[in-house]
Parts: sequence; structure tokens; C-alpha cells
Amino acid sequence: MTTPVTASQEPTRLVVVQLTGGNDYLNTVVPYADGRYYDFRPHVALGEDAVLPIDERVGFSSALAPIARLYEQKKVAVVMGIGYPNHSRSHFRSMDIWHTAEPDEVKLEGWLAKVASLLDPRHTNPVLAVNFGRGLPRALSLPGVPAASVSSLDKYGLFPDIGPGDSRDRLLRVVHDAYSRQPNPQTAWGSPRLFNTGRSAQQGIAMLNAAAAAYRSRVEYPQFNQIATDLKGVATVMAGNLGTRIFYTSFGSFDTHTDEVASHARLWEKVSAALEAFFTDLDNLGLRRTTLVLVFSEFGRRIAENNIGTDHGAGGVAFLIGDEVAGGLYGEYPNLAPEAQDEGDVRPSTDFRAMYASILEQFLDVDARDVLGTNTRFEQLPLRAAA
Repeated sequence: MTTPVTASQEPTRLVVVQLTGGNDYLNTVVPYADGRYYDFRPHVALGEDAVLPIDERVGFSSALAPIARLYEQKKVAVVMGIGYPNHSRSHFRSMDIWHTAEPDEVKLEGWLAKVASLLDPRHTNPVLAVNFGRGLPRALSLPGVPAASVSSLDKYGLFPDIGPGDSRDRLLRVVHDAYSRQPNPQTAWGSPRLFNTGRSAQQGIAMLNAAAAAYRSRVEYPQFNQIATDLKGVATVMAGNLGTRIFYTSFGSFDTHTDEVASHARLWEKVSAALEAFFTDLDNLGLRRTTLVLVFSEFGRRIAENNIGTDHGAGGVAFLIGDEVAGGLYGEYPNLAPEAQDEGDVRPSTDFRAMYASILEQFLDVDARDVLGTNTRFEQLPLRAAA
């Protein structure tokens, strides 16, 4: 069994779970007491038997039962109506906005990469930020800032698809030789940036492989559930005590234009079960207290159904989950009155950058202005529980 890591002096670790595709806010945190919800959604509204009341106005979809249990323990902050001004209904543009924290201009610098650079200005830890999934999300992208992207810890490394033998050995020797010598600025292969990137990659591979080899757990993560597999990978790296502060995962697609009632429930059942196993694992490892999970999606969906699903919308919902969180409802309740709608969408009432600023300053000890810019101030949400 893995020896628990002492968490008394540990800094907070942030785990981001991206719900790709546009999660339906109103079928996640359901305004079950508002008759207009059923009027606008005669086919996709959730019935009373599928809602777990939070208060007299809204409730969780029953597919979120494990999250509802954490909410009852005051470990979940529900940020209602989250979004940004002049919203985009494009998956790609909206996700870029969330990744760069810049809704007005097209930027390439990821907000979490900026955080990583502030936490480790000399870039000494090649696994300070780790993504589980194929490709590096823009949120973790910034020139010169290392971040590991892992599709599977079991296969993570150089040339994983090339089996043992002389060819693999020769390739590994070439890479080792290239990044063991000092760089030669006169050649592209030997440029300092490429040298440092390659050396960091080698170091990161060794560190993550060692963590995977040492990890032991009594927790049974759900099978045939990719987000559960990814969160198990997150727990594995945490248990390795590698100094990783930022983890990223994504799951979907939540683009429920059709067959929404069944498909949306299946997606959330997987996410909820994965999070339940993850927090149980962290509890056993002694890492739960200092772990913060952010669950978000690029936008919500339209208030009115399209008969069997819903189309791209605006205001959505985000969750912050963890022992350090001041649980409860934040933001404005969904207002479905026609005069309160934004062209048929829930009008965003909480700027997502206000949530980012709250995470940065209350949990990560980072000045929000260094990440979000100094031109705009955001009123923070009181998301951290009193000590």
C-alpha cells in the first residue's frame, strides 16, 4: 500500500476537469420549481424523480448523486450562471476564451501556463503541470514553460509504440546523447531552447514512470470510464510527490443536440463516479485536504429544447470541489423569464475570470493580475473555507 503523504505543509494542487462540448446547465443544476423550465423543455426536462433538491428552487440531476453527497458535506461550490460578456456559441472560440482568460482578443498564452511560470519561474520542475489526454490544451501552452501531456501512464515515454530491440535501443541512445551534451547554438538541433525542452522531457518521463511504478491503491476506479482512468493517473502522480501543482483532464462530448436525457445522464454518471473514486483514493493517500477540483464547460445550452436535445447557449455552471472549499451556491439563480434571457440563453451573471481570480489568490497564492491582466478587476467569490 502507498504510504500516505503528509499534507500539513502541502500547497494546494489544482485539478481541472473540462467537460468538452457545452454541458447543459439547466439539466445539471435543475430549476425544478420554475414552471417555465417544463414549458420550454416538454421533452428534455427532468422529472421530479430525477432531481435531488439543493434548496426550494434548484436541485442536482440524480446523475450527480456522488457530487450531491459531497455538497451535503459542504465540499462543493456551485457557481451558477458562469460565462463572459458577448458570448460565443462556437465550441472552439469559447474554449479558447476559457483557456486564455481573454474574451476580447485572440490570444495563445494559456492561463494555467502563466500560473506554472509564476509558481516555478526558473522552470526547474518538468512535471509542475501535467495533462492527461492527447495533445496539450491551450490552457497549458506558453513558450518556454514545460508541461507534460500523458495519454496513458502505462505507455508514457519515448517511442512507446516501438517494441524492445536494436532499433528502439539505437533511437534511445541518439536522444540520450543529444540531450546529455551542452547545446551548440550554431545548429538548430543543438539550440538551447530545443536542448532544454528535450532534457526536460527526459526528466519528466523518468519522474512519471517512477511514480507509476510506486503507486498502489485499494480503490476500484470504474472500468470503461476514461475520466476515471485519467483521474487515477492524477492520483498516481500526486502520490509520487513530484511537486506537480496543476493537473488537466477533459471528458465528453457534452454536445447534446440529440438524445439528451439519456446521453447527458450517462456522461454525468461517469464523471460523478470517477470523482467519487478519486476523492476516496486521495483520502487514503492523505492528499484530499490539499486538492481542489475545478469542473467547467465552455458554455451552457439554450433554454428551450430542440425537441430531443438542446443547442449551444451562454450561461453555464462550474463546480469547485475540495475540503478547502466553502460549499454552497454562488451567483444568480437561473432566470428563465423571457425578458431576462439573452437571445434565448441564460444570461451570464458571473464572469468566469472572477472565479479564476478567486482560485488564484485564495488557493494558489498567485496574484490574479499577473495572470488575468491589470486592466480589469474582478470581484472575487468567497470560495475558500475559513481555516
